[in-house]
Amino acid sequence: MNAINKRIDLGLYLVLDPGLCGGLDGMVATARTAAANGATVVQLRAPQWKKRQWFDAALALKAALAGTGVPLIINDHVDIVLAVDADGVHVGQSDLPVAEVRRLVGPDKTVGLSTSNAAQLAAVPLGLIDYIGVGPVYPTGTKSDASPVIAPADFAAMMAAKRCPAVAIGGIALGKAAPLIRAGADGVAVVSAICGQPDVAKATRALFNEITEARA
Repeated sequence: MNAINKRIDLGLYLVLDPGLCGGLDGMVATARTAAANGATVVQLRAPQWKKRQWFDAALALKAALAGTGVPLIINDHVDIVLAVDADGVHVGQSDLPVAEVRRLVGPDKTVGLSTSNAAQLAAVPLGLIDYIGVGPVYPTGTKSDASPVIAPADFAAMMAAKRCPAVAIGGIALGKAAPLIRAGADGVAVVSAICGQPDVAKATRALFNEITEARA
């Protein structure tokens, strides 16, 4: 099995935060608007929620993204992926082992894995995942258990050594995406740069344009 390099554009990867978005309705509205203005992936991440809230939100987001071509990724919860037939799952180093995740979701779902240092990067199980998240690349206030910030030189070295697509994450705001793309990232994942912004469409377009120019 080789799951790597499915046709998924990691360019502008939106991670939804229910607190910043103002709950479920705000998350759905944010996802819909962002998808229409350049977001290429949407992830549901709500660590404080009960399972039923995850399920309801995943169903609503799947409906909101239907027909947009933007995949819905679920953070951590493989059972929610299967229950709503989401496009994929993103797991961390302390979640279910990637081999078990892949066995459960099958070969066609997208599987992402968080990495925060060179040792984790070297241990990435090729053939089981489709992309890695690398970070935090800047200080972040949206993930209380984030690893230490990766220095720019270390990030560049990780990008040079990566063996699968990589999305940078952690504290990324407008103006901070381009250097990461130029350093070798295939995309950037953002939370507060879109969630909770007074004009979600404008914020998304600005980030999309920055990423597009950096990729050129």
